[in-house]
Parts: sequence; C-alpha cells; structure tokens
Amino acid sequence: MKPVRKLGVLRSSGLLVLASLLVLTVVTISWVPVRAVSGASVKSSRVENLSPAPDSVVPFGGASLGVHALTSPKAPVVGMAATPDGKGYWLVASDGGIFSFGDAQFYGSTGSLSLNEPVVGMAATPDGKGYWLVASDGGIFSFGDAQFYGSTGSLS
Repeated sequence: MKPVRKLGVLRSSGLLVLASLLVLTVVTISWVPVRAVSGASVKSSRVENLSPAPDSVVPFGGASLGVHALTSPKAPVVGMAATPDGKGYWLVASDGGIFSFGDAQFYGSTGSLSLNEPVVGMAATPDGKGYWLVASDGGIFSFGDAQFYGSTGSLS
C-alpha cells in the first residue's frame, strides 16, 4: 500500500511543478515586447521601452486582431466593447468618437456633437449590430439596432 501512496504523492507533486511552469511561461510570454501591425490607422508600439504605445490595444489569449494604436485621438479612449464572435471590437473616446476594429461595424458616434458631460463607457447589443454609449451624467446614446429606453442625462 505504501508504494501506491508514494506514487500518488509523486503524481500530485509533478502536477504542481507542471502548473507552476505553465504559469511562469505565461508570465514570461506576457513580458515579451510586441510589434504593431503596419497600416494607416496603426503606429508601432514603443519596443525600446518594452511597453505598448498609449491608447493601444494589446491582445492576449485567443485574440488575433494584432496591436492597434490610434494615431491621433481627439479625446482619451474610455471604453471598449467586443463583437459577439470576438473577432472585432469598438473603442469609444470621451467625446463619443467610435473606432472600429476587426469585424466591428461603425454605426455612428457623438464625436461631432457638443456633449454636456463626457462619455464614460459603452456596451454592444447582443447581435453586435449596434451599441450604447453612456455619459457621466447618465446620458444614453444609441446607435445601430440599440434601442433607446430613456436616460438621466437631463436630470439635475
């Protein structure tokens, strides 16, 4: 009986070592500098500092969209929403400007409007054919197939 017990201890110790190695590998990979995809709407990440460019999106896990950096946003990016299939996403800036990547379609923005308060977040509709923006005063802006049900933007 003792040899079987010892074998069980060895197996659990081996699994612990393998799990530790896996975690160490993932942490090491996440520290490796990434080069940006070239293109008109993309700029290179700052490899010399081993960090991505400001206002950039760095994919992890199964994300395959590459590294994207906005070249000249008029306002800081404050939110993000993914498409239902995970093959695209929208970024929203505090002025309500929308930036679409992958299979995310552009349905409109408040980037050209003068807002009472800045946009602080966004959410995609379940089918990915629209999105809502929310401002810090509770104002809601709906685009695409997102339904408008009211907001608290006009309340004091």
